[in-house]
Amino acid sequence: MLDHVFRPGSLGGLRTANRIVMGAMHLNLEARADGGAAMAAFYAERARGGAGLIVTGGCAVSPEGSGGRLYARIDDPARHAALAAWAEAVHREGGRIALQLFHAGRYAAGDATGHTPVAPSALAGRSGGEPPKMLDEAEIQTVIRRFADGAHQARALGFDAVEVMASEGYLLNQFLSPLTNVRDDAWGGDATRRMRFPLAVMAAVRAAVGPGFPVLFRVSGADLMPGSTPPSETQDFAVALARAGADALNIGVGWHESRVPTVQSLVRPGAWTGHAARIRRAVRAAGLETPVIASNRINRMELAERVLASGQADFVSMARPFLADPEIVRKARRPGRAPANICIACNEACIDRSLGDDPVSCMVNPRAGRELEFPRRSHGRRQPRPARLAVVGGGPAGLEGGRALAALGHHVELFEAADELGGQFRLARLVPGKEDFGETVRYFAAELRRLGVRVHLNRPLDAADADLLRGFDGVLLATGVVPRPAGLPGEHLPQVVDYQRAFRHPGELGRRVVVIGGGGVAVDLGHLLAGRHHEVCLLRRSGRIGEGMGRSTRWAVLAELRRHGVRWLTGVRYRAVLPQGVLLRDADGAERLVPADTVVVAAGQSPVDALRPVLAAAGVAHRSAGGAADARGLNAVRAVEEGMRAAHALAGEAERAGDLRRRAAVPPTQRPPRPRRTAGPASSAIG
Repeated sequence: MLDHVFRPGSLGGLRTANRIVMGAMHLNLEARADGGAAMAAFYAERARGGAGLIVTGGCAVSPEGSGGRLYARIDDPARHAALAAWAEAVHREGGRIALQLFHAGRYAAGDATGHTPVAPSALAGRSGGEPPKMLDEAEIQTVIRRFADGAHQARALGFDAVEVMASEGYLLNQFLSPLTNVRDDAWGGDATRRMRFPLAVMAAVRAAVGPGFPVLFRVSGADLMPGSTPPSETQDFAVALARAGADALNIGVGWHESRVPTVQSLVRPGAWTGHAARIRRAVRAAGLETPVIASNRINRMELAERVLASGQADFVSMARPFLADPEIVRKARRPGRAPANICIACNEACIDRSLGDDPVSCMVNPRAGRELEFPRRSHGRRQPRPARLAVVGGGPAGLEGGRALAALGHHVELFEAADELGGQFRLARLVPGKEDFGETVRYFAAELRRLGVRVHLNRPLDAADADLLRGFDGVLLATGVVPRPAGLPGEHLPQVVDYQRAFRHPGELGRRVVVIGGGGVAVDLGHLLAGRHHEVCLLRRSGRIGEGMGRSTRWAVLAELRRHGVRWLTGVRYRAVLPQGVLLRDADGAERLVPADTVVVAAGQSPVDALRPVLAAAGVAHRSAGGAADARGLNAVRAVEEGMRAAHALAGEAERAGDLRRRAAVPPTQRPPRPRRTAGPASSAIG
């Protein structure tokens, strides 16, 4: 039972139906020239899915404070109609929405905004970028007014609350930290003066919106930066905010430039709730009842329930889980009927894209952010007659393709050659920290059952099945990939295996393992084997180890490999595989033997697409997705998204073909007459 999750809550004067907040996420859709339609549809679906309160992605209060060119701006009147559309869409679904007021400080992208970044001190971040300008007294007062004006405007546009961003290393957090605030004036020099700016913002925002309008503050529970704000100052600041009238404290962790992983799959779910608990204790010890919101790496409703039941927090903020499943809250009210799609913390389609300009979505739910492009089946409209469609392959592309086709109302059969669904997700779930990939497989398997998809396991299809395939109106080909040989002398030796066998049978490998290949598959395999006490060395001809992995994840995984003693060599030229190991020429041109008991080939993949010409010859409408379409540069994000896109395209093609067949079956005398075209008024006809 989720008694604590579904207990109504209060944030100032705002009542919420439950204790789950959808945390702020920047989607790179906020500034789209569509009148706010895409973001409105995104937020509306999450409100309909049961979020107690939705917090928007950061909305900049001034031009120089924007995180990039695609951020929303509350100071720009041209954006106000779009922002109002977000609030209106959420309210139509019975939800509540808060606008996050945001200033990036030295994290702002000057090349994108056209303005020099500003900060408490002229110190650039460790990740590089343009050195910021130190704010002077007049500029500080201007920024404070901008926050106040933004809050006032948010209320006027129909938002139910505002959240002030003072965490994750942005401007207000920069004023609090001795790392970024080295000034010695009224705004810095000791803890009290470093707090002055964010407290002045709190006072100005409160004055701008009045006593009854909820003001939330997103504060840093731990910066995770050596020499930054100590815990005692963090707690003092939280208490000061509560005394100043903040209606809730939302506790974040970590700066973007911190080298401590916070949101990657390596991080244990719920790892950061202790910081919220400490701040809550400090606030209660001061005699204040201000609600505290725990956040970061909480991906299940059951975990949220434990956090609330243990008294660590009063609310729980879940951000990426609402990308993975907009109905995660509503589904929890009806256990057993439909499982939630769990966020697996891969970061590839969400955080990594948010750091650039690509639209944010979700690996396990590629509809996220594309709700208008791929609308759900509407029961209020005439539905097309169901087509009979086949999906060949039960890996990531096939799972999403089958789910999407069935959700569109079609009769679907899925054929999988293995004895279990999942494809390469079955390998990924074996890697430490990636166990939730198995939850994704279970979710899709349950969805296929719920939607009535007939699943045939241990059923490979080949050219002999052409007659079977002719019986379908269309086929989605998602047959995946197979490991590609490296083409080296000695690759036939018994100690040489491909990566799929190595993942499935790691106990059969020798103690010393050399992996030919340094991409994401090789890195995952190295992580798995190192955790089983193998000595692992990764080899790569060109490029970096982990090339192609997500920007927010690669560094953390490589640090974990180093911790486990995994070695790697790049810039090598292979000579041969020998019984003693791999003979190569290293980056310095020296010939050397890398000893190995087992050599694993993880040097690429080839598509399994032999059915494509069979389908073409049989005249069966078909689409390919994932590795079956193109194995080059393949990753799970692309495979799942292509499964969705191929399903919608195939469904449309099958529906059109069905309409034509039905029209052809009706004798011309029984068809309704076409309406006659008539000329309009004379003035129109002459024009």
